[in-house]
Order: sequence, then C-alpha cells, then structure tokens
Amino acid sequence: MNDTDKEHEGGRGRRETRKSEKDQSWISKIIKKRVCTTFIEDCLSNGALCQCGGERETHGSIATRDYFGAAIVSQWDSAQHSSEYPTDAFGELEFAEAGRRHSHFLRLSCDTTPQMVYTLMTAHWGVPSPNLVVSVVGGEGCEKVKTWVREVLRQGLVRAAQSTGAWIVTGGLREGVSHCVGEAVRDHAAAASSLSQKKVIAVGVAPWGLVHNRQQLINAQGSFPARYYVQNTSRDSCCLDNNYQAFLLVDDGSVGRRGGEMVFRAKMEDYISHQRTGSGSIDVPVLCMLISGDAAMLERVDLSLKKATPWLVLNGSGPAADLICELLDALSAGPMSPPSPQPEAEGSKSPSAELRDRARERVRRHFTAEADLEKLVDRALSIYQNRDLITVFHGEQESSDDFDTVLLKALVRASKRVSSDASEYTEELKLAVAWNRVDIAKSELFNGGIQWQYEDLEDSMTDALINDKPQFVRLFTENGLNILDYLTYRRLEGLYRSLSDSSLAYTLLQRRLTERQGLAGSLPTMSRLLWDILGDVCEPFYYSPLKLDQSTSTRRALKVLLLEECTYKEQRCLSPWASLFIWAVLQNRSEMAVYFWEMAGESVLSALAGCKILRELSKLESETETKLSMKELAQKFENLALDVFSECYQSSERRSFTLLIRKSPVWGGATCLQMATAADARLFFSHDGVQSLLSQIWWGDMERSTKVWKLVLTFFLPPLIYTNLITFRLVATCLSEEGKSEEVTHGRDTDSLDGGDATVFSLADIMQTEEDAEEYAALRAKLKGASNPKRPFILQRWREFWFAPVTSFLGNVLMYFLFLSLFAYILLVDFKPPPLHGPSTLEFVLYFWVFTMVCEEIRQTFFVGSNTIYQRMSLYIQDMWNKCDILAISLFALGMCCRMFPWSYEFGRAVLAVDYMVFTLRLIHIFAIHKQLGPKIIIVGNMMKDIFFFLFFLAVWLLAYGVANQALLYSYDPRPNWIFRRVFYRPYLHIFGQIPIHEMDGEGIQCTNNATLIEAGAEPCMSTYANWLVVILLVIYLLVTNILLVNLLIAMFSHTFSKVQENSDTYWKFQRYKLILEYHSRPCLAPPFIIISHLHLFIKRRIRKIPSTKIKHFVLEIRGRQASKLHMWEAIQKENILSAQNKRERESDSERLKRTSVNSKICWKLQSCKGNGEEGFFSWPLYPG
Repeated sequence: MNDTDKEHEGGRGRRETRKSEKDQSWISKIIKKRVCTTFIEDCLSNGALCQCGGERETHGSIATRDYFGAAIVSQWDSAQHSSEYPTDAFGELEFAEAGRRHSHFLRLSCDTTPQMVYTLMTAHWGVPSPNLVVSVVGGEGCEKVKTWVREVLRQGLVRAAQSTGAWIVTGGLREGVSHCVGEAVRDHAAAASSLSQKKVIAVGVAPWGLVHNRQQLINAQGSFPARYYVQNTSRDSCCLDNNYQAFLLVDDGSVGRRGGEMVFRAKMEDYISHQRTGSGSIDVPVLCMLISGDAAMLERVDLSLKKATPWLVLNGSGPAADLICELLDALSAGPMSPPSPQPEAEGSKSPSAELRDRARERVRRHFTAEADLEKLVDRALSIYQNRDLITVFHGEQESSDDFDTVLLKALVRASKRVSSDASEYTEELKLAVAWNRVDIAKSELFNGGIQWQYEDLEDSMTDALINDKPQFVRLFTENGLNILDYLTYRRLEGLYRSLSDSSLAYTLLQRRLTERQGLAGSLPTMSRLLWDILGDVCEPFYYSPLKLDQSTSTRRALKVLLLEECTYKEQRCLSPWASLFIWAVLQNRSEMAVYFWEMAGESVLSALAGCKILRELSKLESETETKLSMKELAQKFENLALDVFSECYQSSERRSFTLLIRKSPVWGGATCLQMATAADARLFFSHDGVQSLLSQIWWGDMERSTKVWKLVLTFFLPPLIYTNLITFRLVATCLSEEGKSEEVTHGRDTDSLDGGDATVFSLADIMQTEEDAEEYAALRAKLKGASNPKRPFILQRWREFWFAPVTSFLGNVLMYFLFLSLFAYILLVDFKPPPLHGPSTLEFVLYFWVFTMVCEEIRQTFFVGSNTIYQRMSLYIQDMWNKCDILAISLFALGMCCRMFPWSYEFGRAVLAVDYMVFTLRLIHIFAIHKQLGPKIIIVGNMMKDIFFFLFFLAVWLLAYGVANQALLYSYDPRPNWIFRRVFYRPYLHIFGQIPIHEMDGEGIQCTNNATLIEAGAEPCMSTYANWLVVILLVIYLLVTNILLVNLLIAMFSHTFSKVQENSDTYWKFQRYKLILEYHSRPCLAPPFIIISHLHLFIKRRIRKIPSTKIKHFVLEIRGRQASKLHMWEAIQKENILSAQNKRERESDSERLKRTSVNSKICWKLQSCKGNGEEGFFSWPLYPG
C-alpha cells in the first residue's frame, strides 16, 4: 500500500473513530460499574485484603470505618457491600502487534439488564444477530485441556457454528478452553472464504476483576481504541484473548475472583433464547456446553436447566462433566428400589433414599474435598430430574465430525421435552436446514412421531430452495408439503428475486429491465428471459396467468403489470415442477435440477429443455469453471433424455414416435424433436428410435425398402405409380377406424397408444405444408362420400407418391443437375454478347430458373415458422448452406447485371463463372443424406478448420522468406505487381518444387541496372553478392514448409479424422434430420416448376384468406384421455430408469464400502459402550436407517 493509500485509510480510520466515539458517548450514562464500598476483612490476609479481593487502601474511609465492622458482617456480598457508578471502560480494543480488527469491550455491572447489552452489541457495535448461541463453560484456569477436547472444539464446534453464523460465548481469556476456542475461531476464519456471509462471532464474558492489565482499558470518555498489551508469561494467563470480537467484562465489585459473571451470563443466554434470528424466522437456539468444571459449576448447570436451556456435556473432559454423565448412566440404568407407598404426587417431588445414596457416592468420588456434600447432592439430583435437556458426547469414542449431529440433536431433544406439537420443532428444523443435515432431520424430526402440517414446512421449504438444499426439498415433499399449494406466482417471483448477484441469470434479468429494478423478478421479465434463451422453440411462458396474448411484447406486459391490479400473484402455478426445474437450471444447480426433473412430467422434453437452456447459458458465461459445469450438466440432461426415450422405445415403438412429435402445453407447444434440434442434442438424434421415425417420415406412405432406381423410373414415368413397382403402406385401416377411435389432430390414429394394430403414421400425420394438410383433409371428406372407388384410389396413390419427402428430394436433385448442366452449357457454349445481340433464349430460361429459387428462399425465410420476421431471418441466416445460397444468388444477380453492359461484360462473365462453382458446391449439402457420403462430408468440414490454422503459419513464413529473398536478389525494383508476385507467388511455388536456380545465379537473363530503364519496365539485374545467403534461406524455408508445416497439417488431419470418425455417424444423423425437415416442408414441385406451388399458396392465403392449419413441423396435438395415458406411460418408463440407476449405485463398490464403514463404526461404538456399561446414549440412533 502506498503512502496515499495509507493516508486515505488513516483519514477514514480517524473519521470512523470520531463517529464511534460520538455514537457511544451515552454508554457511561446508562451502563454502570460496581465498586466495593465496604471493607470486610479477609482473615487469611491478616487484615490487608477485603473479602472482595481488594486492598485496604483502595476502599474509602467511610467503608473502612463502617459501623457494623468485621465482627458483625463476616461474609462479603456484592449486592450489599458494593455500589454502582458510571462505567469508565468501554469502546474499542486494539491488541498490540495483533494485526487484526479492533474488538469491542464494555465494563458493566453484574446487575445490568441483558436487553440493554444485547441491543448495544447488535445495533451499535454492528455484531450480526446470531442464528445460534453456544455457551462454553468450564475448563477455566490453568487446567490442561485434553487433546481430544481441542479437536472437538476445532473440528466440531467451530465448524458446526460457522455453517450457521453463530455466537460462541466463553470466558474470553488466554487460558484453558477459552484460549482453545479463540484459536479455533481464528483458524477457521482464516480458512473461510472472504465472500462467506456467515461467520463465527466469539464473545468473551469475563469477570472484570480477573482481567490482567485492566487499567489500560480505563477511560471515562471511552477508548477508541484502547491499546492492550499481552505479555507471554505464566502469570498473564488472565489476559484477554485477541481472537474474540467482543468482550463483556462483568463487574461485581470483586478483584481476582472467578464466578462473578455467571449470573449475568445465564440471564444473557436466557434473554437471547427469546430473540429472533438474523433472518427473523425463528427464535435463537441457545445451547450450553460443559467441559470439565468444578463443584461450583453444578449450580450453574442447575440454574440453566431450570430455565429449560439444553446442555451438551463432554464425557471424560473433567470432574463436573464426568459426574453428570455418570449420574445419567447409573441412575437411569441401575436397579431401582420398589416404589414407596406414599402418594405418587408426593413421591415425584423428592427422589428415593436409594437414588440419593447412589448420587452421594458419585459426588463424593469426584469432589472429595468439598465440605458441603449434601448441597452438591441436591444439585446433582436436581440436574438429574432435568436429564431430558442433557445430551452426552463421548469424545473419546465419537469422531469430532459427528459433533454437529450431536449438537443439533441436543436442541431437538430439548424441544421434544417441551411439546410434541410440530410447531415447536420449526426452529430445530430450520437449523437442520441451515446445516444441511438431512440425516438428522430424518432420524429425529421425520421419524413418524411428529405430524407435520403444510404451514410448518412452508418457510423451511423456501429456505431449502433458496440455499440449494435438494435433499430437504425431497424430504418436505414426502412429508406433507403439497407443491401445488406451495408454489404460487408470488412465491415464484420471490425465488427469482433471491438469485445471487453474481449469477448469470440475475445479470440477464437485470439486463432485461434496467429501468425498473423492482420488477426484475416479475413474470413478464422471467418470460422474456426464457424467450431469449429458448428462442422460437416454444411460445412465451407465464402469459396465460397475465391474460396476455402470445404476440404481446415485454414492454406492453410490464405496462399492464404496472397499471392493472396484479391478481395473478396468488394463483397457483399451473406447472409447479416445471417452473422450479427452470429456476434451478438457470442457476446451474445440478442436484436440485435433477430432482425437479424427476418430479416433473414430460421427462424427455424437460431434459432436452434443460440441455438447451444450459448450453445457451454456457455461451454467455465468462468464468471457465462455471461454463464447464454448465456443459457437463447439459450433457447429463441429454443422457437422461436418451435413457428415458430408449426405455420408451423398447416398451412401445408406436408410443415413442408419438412422444417425439407430441405438442407440449407445459413447454409452450414445443415437441421433443424441436427442442432437441434447438439444444443441438446430436446424441439424442442418433438413437435408433428417432432415426426410425425420420425414415418413416422421409418415405411417407411408401415402404422404406423401396429401391432408388424404382423411384427414378417412376419419377419419369408417373403411370408406374399405379402398378406394383412401388409398395405402399396401407392407410385404409386408418380411414376405416376414424369413426371408432377418438380423432386427433390431422388424422392421427390414437388407438395405437393402446397397442392396436393400426398403422403408426399415415400420410396425413406428416403433411406439414399448408396445402398438403388442407387438401388431404378435403380428399378424405370426398373419399367418404364417393360412389366410384377407383377415383379415390387414383388420387390417393398419386398424392402418396408425389407428396413424400423422398420424392421431393429426388425431384430437386434431378432438376438441380439439369440446372447445373444448363448453366454450364450457357457459360461454355451459349454466352451471347450484351444486348442487342444477347442474351439467348436458354439464358433467359436460366434467369427464370434462378428467380424461382429466389422465391423459394423467400418462402423459407419469411413464411415458415410462427415467430417474428427478425427471428425468422436470424434463424434462416444461421444455417451455413443458406449463406451459401445467398452468396450464389447475389453473385448471379451481380454477374447478370454486369454482363448486360459492354464495359462490364467480361467482368460479369467472370462473376458468373465463379458463381457456377458456388452453385456446384451446393451439391455437397444434397449428398449429405447419403449414409456413406454424409459422415465423410462432416469430416471434410472439420478439416477445413485445420487448413486455416495451417495457412496462418504458412503466411508467416511466406512473408518472412519472400521479403528477405526479394531484398537480397533485387536491389532496386519499383514495380508493385512484380514485387507482390516475387514476395508471395514465387515462395508459394517453391513449396511445390518450382525453384528457378538459373535466375538466382543471374545467368542468361536480359537485364539492366539503369534505374531509368527499370522504371520504364525493363527487367532489373539480380544481385549475386548474397547468393549463398539466399540458398541458405531457401533450404530453411523448404525445411520448415515442406517438412514441418506439411507434416503438421497431416497430423492435424489425422487427429481430426480420428476424433470426428468416432462421432461422425452421430453428426450425420443430426444433419440428416435437418435435411429431412427441409424437404418435408418444401412443395413437391422443384424449381422452376415450384412457382406453381408458390402461386397456389398465394391465392389461398392472400386472396381466399384460408388460414394455415399448421405451420410448424412434426407437430401432433393430443388431448384428453389419450394425453393422460401417454403421460402416465412416459412416467412409468422414467421410474424404471431411475430404479435401475439407483440399483446400480447401491451395488457399486464405493457405496458398499461406505455402508460397510458406517456399519462397522456403529458396531464398534455399541461394543465399546457395552464394555463400559453404557446404554442410555445409544438408545437413539446416530445414523438414519
């Protein structure tokens, strides 16, 4: 940090100090301290000390000359013999050479109200409100802390508290357990992420008179800060620990005495237990933790237990803790005497004599030097009566990793003691959610003993969703939470508003609505976000509850939202699981998204939609790790879609075909094929079931085994359609069963869903162009009323052949070859001069042919799809072959215009010649349908990318060698065209072996060194001075280009070939779908006759105003009973897949080892417990199930 920064930090620190001093100036007027005002002689000090621990000189004269004197008052009492004065020690504490933030401290009277102190800490000191308070007592003084206790504090307590944002309250001194806790808090704070919103706050509650160097803290105006020195000596063990954030120094008027802070500390714990957490959802859970402890600690434990504060006791840590553990085990498991004849109510108030004797025996064993033994026995029996609030942790037998489990169970057991109503457990449930301990929730809260209601789980469900706790979401939905009642549109908007500021989805939402930030999570903005991601695959989401039309813009939707009353917010979400699935996918939450996918319907389509969303988000994500995780999750969803569809295809081929083209109301009318195309799910398209459907659509009503030569022959001789040359699938069954079955859109026979024998798809199922669907519907109506059976057969067979996509493809291929032949003939033979002598008649035919191609491209761009014109154009331009078409047509238009004028005739001819190459390359796309050529075309396309990298390296060497070679051989040559040729063209020819050695030697060449002649165009003479250097450069150049770069290119080709060859079939099948889709939507006539189909469409749409019945591809809409049957069947197949996956996971080696380890651990604990005679603790399970 430079000096300017230091000055800036220093100035800011001084401003903050002055502000803190001003804000806390009122403390001395409200908070008091205690000072001993009555000197009561301590007999052991020969009159030098008061029983408060202070010297005689520190007491005022009135106190020492008190009327009663030492003879009358023999016992010092803080309430009677001390007085309150304004506190003189408060502010901020700076530990010398500690290098950390300042801590807050306060000297306060032991009678100060906890409310005042708690408000000071949270409102003025800025200490965050706790979600949990763990008060660690015992282990004070010079007592050595056991190693396993240190591990429990470090690995168990602090780690568990850190996950919730807890306060850990201890003595706050550099001794015993307090020092161990401070070190553990320090280590965990250093290891925790700087972005962590929850951290552990260590609070020290120490007696003021015991603190070493406390005089450094005294300042009546407050210290901001007070500099505190800690000396590493044995007598300085009572120094304040620098790892604590706040110190409450309780003053009861004594000096050097322990225990004066215990009463205030117990009151403080009780007060905090009735406050709300930082989120305001539950009361703050308070748990006291006993480590070791002396005889006086029994009174502290008994006092807290009577206030229903739960305790966690570490067995084996020291006297008081060991005594309590023995009492719980011995008095509970030992033989009891017969019940006394006295009334039950009276007997319940006092323990039996035998029970008291056993308690006395154990108290005497642990505290042999205590004089008032019977008082300790009474305390012990009182503690035993509240044993339900005590949980024992066997530190030497249990791992510190189990500590958070035991800690939470201690709180749960305390709640069970109070009530069995489910509402009494909501605090512990929310704590379990905060710790993400679903195993504890299952074993303690959802074991059947508590009847959970929807209201009890509602808030916890929201916490689990926001904090990404999918296991709790699953647990809640299985135990009384109805997702239909839970997810309203208001709550869905709240979930979107809870997105992390650093998430990509949050950024996209803010980008959608930069002016009205309060509406960033509203339904219109969410709908717009999904529209941007999913594109035109599906209709806008959430428009139906807003009562908006699908064509309504986002701005219009927001205007309606602002001006009209938002009545939709309390409505139930129509598709809750799908909405939660989208919400989880947008945040890249893998486990939660998979669970929502399991619960949602339409499994195949939902998985493909998740794949689409994630792949689109990965393109926008800038962080590498997040981008990679998105891609992995997208691939996982594609695999899930493939697995479910494979199961469906094996179960029923007919239903699986329907599944692929079914229109989904949940996903905005999208189909599986459309979503898979948008998601680039190539692996899904490579499935045999998808390819079987595509082949069936490709061949229409013709058999798929039809030979190509039969199609070509029938194409040129149409009467052969009515012979047996080509076999057609029967459609009579579909027509005859129409009246029997429930009709589905476009004549789909839905009895096939029930396993009937009807044909899977007839021609009507796959008619996608407007005139196809309408004319076929009219044809069917005529067939029903026709009296002549031959006429329907003639028309039907004619349409079955000509309206099949394979026939359309064949016609386009044949006509395209004819087009190329005509184009080549004109360029080579019949290219006439400009008007008036040309063009020829055949050339005008060519112009008209290209014009019909332009009309078809316009139809594909602007009249296919239901989205906006801009989106249609964007979708059209994304295809590489459409770009090729645009280039070819543009070059043709340019060449045609240029050839009409004498001055640009030759240029136009050249442009048309180049354009012919572009048109010819278009054949590659046509042959992509071929099973053998298709994969090879994909490999060639990937190798073209490698060539560009090769050309880049080659250009570098060409430039380097060409310039050096020109400079060495020609000292002066101002001709630009020759310079360009010698710098680039000649070095390129050198690669292929054309090396003019005689020119380098300058022999046999007519040349001159006259600059005037050279400028006039004469050949300059070459310089022979550096011929040897030219040869060396040539050798190096050929070595690099011919050996290094060429072999590098070969290696890149080999790598690309081996990499693509494995997946080339998958890529080809995906491209095959696009080609089938293209020719399926095309009119049956090929250019130039396609103009007839275009005119037909124009008359029907613009003149006769006949609306289009279907403008999307491969869409089948089913409703009612058949849709429900299909959904149920798909859900069954999904359950089969999930069951098989779970079975494989359970049988895996890692799961077997994990279960064996858990079982061995339980057996070892039970065996060790039986050996020690301990059974009470293991009466409830540590592990669920």
